[in-house]
Amino acid sequence: MHSNIIKEITPLTNSDCFTIFERKKQDFDFPLHYHEEMELNFISNASGARRVVGDHIEEIGDIELVLIGSNLPHVWETHKLAGKEIHEVTIQFHKDLFDEKFLRRNQLRVIRELFEKSKCGILFSSETAQNIGPRLIKLNKKHGFDSVLELMSILHDLSTSRNMRTLSDSTFSNAEFSYNSRRVEKVMEYINVNFDKQVSLAEVARIASMTEVSFSRFFKSRTGISFIDSLIEIRLGHASRKLIDTTESVAEVAYNCGFNNISNFNRIFKKKKGCTPKEFRENLSGNRVFV
Repeated sequence: MHSNIIKEITPLTNSDCFTIFERKKQDFDFPLHYHEEMELNFISNASGARRVVGDHIEEIGDIELVLIGSNLPHVWETHKLAGKEIHEVTIQFHKDLFDEKFLRRNQLRVIRELFEKSKCGILFSSETAQNIGPRLIKLNKKHGFDSVLELMSILHDLSTSRNMRTLSDSTFSNAEFSYNSRRVEKVMEYINVNFDKQVSLAEVARIASMTEVSFSRFFKSRTGISFIDSLIEIRLGHASRKLIDTTESVAEVAYNCGFNNISNFNRIFKKKKGCTPKEFRENLSGNRVFV
């Protein structure tokens, strides 16, 4: 299903709540992609551009605000847009930022319903976009707990806003893989701490108290991908984070994230992200804040 769609591994690590990225640019050049994290995207001065969300395609107006659910393919394309400076603010947050039990409480029910709908992508009304846009831009200047509270407040206001509409007819999120397994969680915690070292299948199977063969099968059935792919994704997430946040050379980033060979790192990075680490670093001319 996702043959020519890139799975983007975002630089959001397990210890972050969300990342906010603001930039001004002339065109949209990122390919069709999807990622685990949910995304709230505010775009202004881009009428004539085209939005693709799942199986829905539409030319956009001058201002727009869209919430993209986890693993839903999406892209904005330049299309008929010419010679304008686009202003874009993107917020990405973990799909489990709010605990499932917390979302079931009365006061959060509306946010939970919003997240359900977001599996198909939600376009908010232009009035809502105009009201919320400035708050998203200001969110960049807030810090720590204040910014988490403001994000919650924004999501709540969005969930009670009028005239929102869902975009895609079908949801694309691959069968909801649940981590509901203490064993997988223990292994994930271990990888997140030791991603920069050699991590062997034997070692993680031992942590899960299973044989290698049964662990491999178990891990894939719970997460939807093989243990090795999962390890690579975690390493790439940390690598893209370092490319943004540090001045380490590409080679240093590769070695510090557990890739023992620079050409292997370049090849995997390009295959997964559609550009080289060097291009990735250059493309991110904008400011990104992690909370």
